[in-house]
Amino acid sequence: MAGKEILHKVKEKVCMVPSSSETGKGKSKIDKHVTHGYHTIVGKAHHAMEDYAFAQFKEVDDNELGLFAIFDGHLSQEIPDYLRSHLFDNILNEPDFWTEPESAIRRAYQVTDAKILEKAVDLGKGGSTAVTAILINCQKLIVANVGDSRAVICKNGVATQLSVDHEPSKEKEEIENRGGFVSNFPGDVARVDGQLAVARAFGDKSLKRHLSSDPHVVVEDIDDDTDFVILASDGIWKVMSNQEAVDCIKGEKDAKSAAKRLNEEAIARHSSDDISCVVIKFK
Repeated sequence: MAGKEILHKVKEKVCMVPSSSETGKGKSKIDKHVTHGYHTIVGKAHHAMEDYAFAQFKEVDDNELGLFAIFDGHLSQEIPDYLRSHLFDNILNEPDFWTEPESAIRRAYQVTDAKILEKAVDLGKGGSTAVTAILINCQKLIVANVGDSRAVICKNGVATQLSVDHEPSKEKEEIENRGGFVSNFPGDVARVDGQLAVARAFGDKSLKRHLSSDPHVVVEDIDDDTDFVILASDGIWKVMSNQEAVDCIKGEKDAKSAAKRLNEEAIARHSSDDISCVVIKFK
């Protein structure tokens, strides 16, 4: 057995990584109507799980923060696991998080990526996409992402995408300006340097000169019209539109059941990728 496989088995036994599936739930202390649930499923590819979900409420400086994320690794388990352990700490350690949260999150993404590249010998090749959401006192949601894991909000039953899918074809000029190229082979998606199907990611040291880790950031007010938010890896979005995902779970009363239901529907639609989903319910 290869060294990385042994490491994965050890981590799995101490619950550092999900095995075939992982699920959980939680709720806000300041608003009993705000709850979260998450669910992950290992895909049919012949490799260990590379998706990781993060979901928790945390009290910080007399405020309550909901911290939620999906990390989707490619050719890597270690990098998304590193992100799960460090990214939110790096964000909250930014001195101006409370006054300028958007710029603080952008800096923290860059700092985290730099640390991952410094640790490339230990963390290995490959990289990870990420979508993060920080809920401040159940009133304001700050979403950031690099790559194609996605955040979708449902208000009055209508889906709106909060994140941006960073596709190489949409950032072709920027990639070429960095010295890279975007391939468009028949029957395949556009790829950076013929390899990576996203234009932004953490890690990927061999491609980093041509990739960005600068996140898209958006702030959304949570109001009485807000039903729920979905964070999910592309294992869902490859087989469902935003509105289809919302319609799939808008009848579910429990956030954890909603996350599981969404993943099961993706499997029923023949998604073969690893799938991770977090649902944050506001009603």
